[in-house]
Amino acid sequence: MPHLPPVTKAFMLACVGLFCAFILLPGIEPLFMLWPLQSGRFLPWQPVSYAFLHGDMLHLFFNMLGLWMFGSELERVWGTKRYIQMLAASILSAAAAQLIFTLLIGAYTPTVGASGAMFGLLLSFGMLFPDRIIMPLFPPIPMKAKYFVAIFGALELLMGLTGRSGIAHFAHLGGMLGAYLLIRYWRSVRRR
Repeated sequence: MPHLPPVTKAFMLACVGLFCAFILLPGIEPLFMLWPLQSGRFLPWQPVSYAFLHGDMLHLFFNMLGLWMFGSELERVWGTKRYIQMLAASILSAAAAQLIFTLLIGAYTPTVGASGAMFGLLLSFGMLFPDRIIMPLFPPIPMKAKYFVAIFGALELLMGLTGRSGIAHFAHLGGMLGAYLLIRYWRSVRRR
């Protein structure tokens, strides 16, 4: 991974390393998952630590693929400082959205994964490069980034409202919201 920018590389290595570590030490993983506020297991570091954990190899693979595809270019464009700010905004806003959602529905299931950050990066990519043609895995049809982002956002909202799939759809939407708000803030500061 020598051509990866440093933060993207470090985030990927941390996610893979922790995935392996928790296979060897599974008993401590629950301390780092994002537990709902009403569960009695919520701890203050969980709104950050959950993003480095993954439920299975497929979950890890797709998040790392997205980080490589979208995060690498965004880090090169923004630089280290702004890229870290975007990751933090997406991770924290995804956690906040998931905590609110689980509180409203009375759920007690923990959340793990960098998917909220990935959806924040996806939205950022779509806002920065709206007309860039990308080839998604599903469906394998070339499309502009802005349409891809809109389709994925709409699907997340639809799936979040209609069913219990075991996927934190509102965390994904929260990551997108955090990215959108941060980009809007950056643009408003630049205009002044």
